[in-house]
Amino acid sequence: MANNGEGLQQVRDIIAAAHKDCSLSEKLQFYDQWATRYEELHHCGFNLFHGLDGSAGMLEIAKKKDLYQELKQSMLGQEQLPYESEKYDAVVIVGALSDGQVPVSVLPELLRVTKSGGFVCMTTRSNISNLQYKAELEEGISSLQNKRLWEEVLVQEVQQWEKATSDKEITQKSDYIPGVIYIFRKMSPLPIAS
Repeated sequence: MANNGEGLQQVRDIIAAAHKDCSLSEKLQFYDQWATRYEELHHCGFNLFHGLDGSAGMLEIAKKKDLYQELKQSMLGQEQLPYESEKYDAVVIVGALSDGQVPVSVLPELLRVTKSGGFVCMTTRSNISNLQYKAELEEGISSLQNKRLWEEVLVQEVQQWEKATSDKEITQKSDYIPGVIYIFRKMSPLPIAS
């Protein structure tokens, strides 16, 4: 078994591979290989859910878990989500809203498939290399909020979100990078005046 320093470096290398500037097919290949390490939401009490991923490997691993009622392959932000409008009580996207991953243009689609009164739960990183993406994400979030399509339930900054994957991200204070958790509630449509 590797010592902690070697193990940490392996984890950093794995995570860095997902965030490097590479083609879509290279990214999907990474996730196919990483699928066996994907954590299951059922450990947190979720028992009835659907899964969506761009990676066929991730979907194959998910299928073997026999936890999902439905699994579909789709590229988030590249195409319309393959679900009807107002379908879900909660939509969760974690670890994908960052530079080089899922574009901010996915926000209206996440909202579309969420039921009125339902929740959209998202995360992003606040590390140096993701600050421009985070600003664009928050502009998209604000736009939907200004249109009264959703309301803020929680925006929580987390200082030690995850270990930095590159030396450029390590500061004098910590070798962790910060992140943000966003939870929004979809607002009911305004009644049409007659």
